[in-house]
Amino acid sequence: MSFFERLKKEASAEWRAYTEHPFTEGVADGSLPEAAFRHYLVQDYLFLIEFARAYALAVYKSPGLADMREAAAGLSAILDVEMNLHVKLCAGWGLSPDDLERAPPAIEMLAYTRYVLDAGMRGDLLALKVALAPCVIGYAEIATRLAAKPNAMGATNPYHGWIAEYAGAPYQEVAAKARAHLDGLADRYVTPAREAELIAIFKEATRLEADFWEMGWRAGRA
Repeated sequence: MSFFERLKKEASAEWRAYTEHPFTEGVADGSLPEAAFRHYLVQDYLFLIEFARAYALAVYKSPGLADMREAAAGLSAILDVEMNLHVKLCAGWGLSPDDLERAPPAIEMLAYTRYVLDAGMRGDLLALKVALAPCVIGYAEIATRLAAKPNAMGATNPYHGWIAEYAGAPYQEVAAKARAHLDGLADRYVTPAREAELIAIFKEATRLEADFWEMGWRAGRA
């Protein structure tokens, strides 16, 4: 069993609450209220800014050039690709770049991103990558599951573009590389004593991801 699979197994309850949250089900069948998705989109843009900082930290924390290049590629993917795609997606919902940048950050967004950055500041590259894993790898898993649902990718689903972005080959490749790098770091640095600490980080980051969905879900019910 790979290191990432061990993390998922130990955090099975948290992982299920995150990957099968009602927000994601509403995205799949198109029933999610527009207000919920719009609030999520705005906060996710702010989230990406903070995740870019986390990848910049990963460059600093990298013990070797190969790790630095992997982190730098992740940083570029966020700043030069994913954020641009996000702006285009938001434009379809009537949200301009100014709307996104001026939006006040939600407590859930701040809690999650600060936790990831703190895990990286206090720990090594492996600890930071464990904290990043629920987002980077989890979105690929969620989108793959949603894309397989009836009518999820149909034109009548207003959220099919979001599903397509994360279920598509480019993002799936990003997630696969992140998982392979995480497993490689674990092969080098994990000890039985450390694994318990890393599982705790993974559980908390996954719980905070579920809170992020819950934030959007509540906005749609207000």
